Amino acid sequence: MAIKIEMLRCFRAVADTGSLAEAATSLGRTPSAVSMMLRQFEDHVGAPLFETGRKSHLTPLGQLIRQEAARELAHFERTVAAIEGLAKADHGHVRLVATPSIVQVVLPPILRQFMNRHPDVQIDLRDADSITVEEDLRNERVDIGLASIGPVAGYGRQKLLSDPFGVICPAEHPLASEAMLTWDALLGQTFIAHGLCPLIEDPEFQPILESATLMVHNTGSILNLVRAGVGFTILPRLAILPQNGDLAFVPLRTTPASRDVYLFTPETNRQTPATKAMVAAILSAEIQEY
Repeated sequence: MAIKIEMLRCFRAVADTGSLAEAATSLGRTPSAVSMMLRQFEDHVGAPLFETGRKSHLTPLGQLIRQEAARELAHFERTVAAIEGLAKADHGHVRLVATPSIVQVVLPPILRQFMNRHPDVQIDLRDADSITVEEDLRNERVDIGLASIGPVAGYGRQKLLSDPFGVICPAEHPLASEAMLTWDALLGQTFIAHGLCPLIEDPEFQPILESATLMVHNTGSILNLVRAGVGFTILPRLAILPQNGDLAFVPLRTTPASRDVYLFTPETNRQTPATKAMVAAILSAEIQEY
C-alpha cells in the first residue's frame, strides 16, 4: 500500500496532540478511523512510531518521520494553495504587448485596478510597434495584444477604440496655431513617415507620403525628431498624451482617417484564469476616445 497524504495528516495530528481522540476532533474524523489510518501507516513503515498505545511519546524513528511528514504536508498545502490561486486568478502570469501610446495612456488605469484586485498575478508588459505586436502574437510569445493590425490566426479580435490622426508639430510652429489643417497646408513641408501611414487611405495624403525621405519606426524617436525641428508627422491623438506639452496636435479637416485599436486575445480554451481576468478588466474599462 502506498503512503497517502491522509496517513501523514493523521500521524501528524496524533503526534502533535498525543491523543487519538484529540487528533480525531482536529481532523473531523472518528477516533477509530484515525486509529485505522495510523495502523496502516505503521504497517507500511514496518516499525512502531509511538512508544506506547497511548500515543503520547514518539519512538526515535517516529520523531524523524514526524519531521519529514511536516515538510511534506507543508509542501502539499503550498501546492494546493497555488493550484487554487491559479484557478481563481489569484496567481498566474499574463504577457501583454501593445503599441507605445496604448501603454502610456490607456493601460495605466486598467493595470492599477487589476493589480489591486489580483496583487499576486505576474504581469509582463512590453511596448512595440504594430508589426512587432503581430509577430509576437503569431509566435505565441504573448497572451494579449493591443494594436492596429488585421486578424491573426488563433486570436479573437475586438475593436477597443478609434483614435483620429492629426498633424504633430512643435508647439511654436506656425501650423500649431491653426484650429484645423487641410492636406494642402502640408505640401512642401518635410514629412517624417512611419508604420501607421498606410492606415491613411486618403488620396490627397499620398503625395505627402511619397515625398518623405525619412522613415522612422519608433514613436518616441519620431516625437524627438519633431521636437528637434527635423520635420512634422501625422500620428493618432494618443501619441502625444499626456506629457508632450512642447508638441501640438492639430486635427485634419479634410479626412476622417483614424487608427482603430484592436484587442487580441487567445481562443477561450487557451486562456488561463489570469488571462481571462485581464481581458475582462480591459473590456470593462471606460476608455476615452478622442
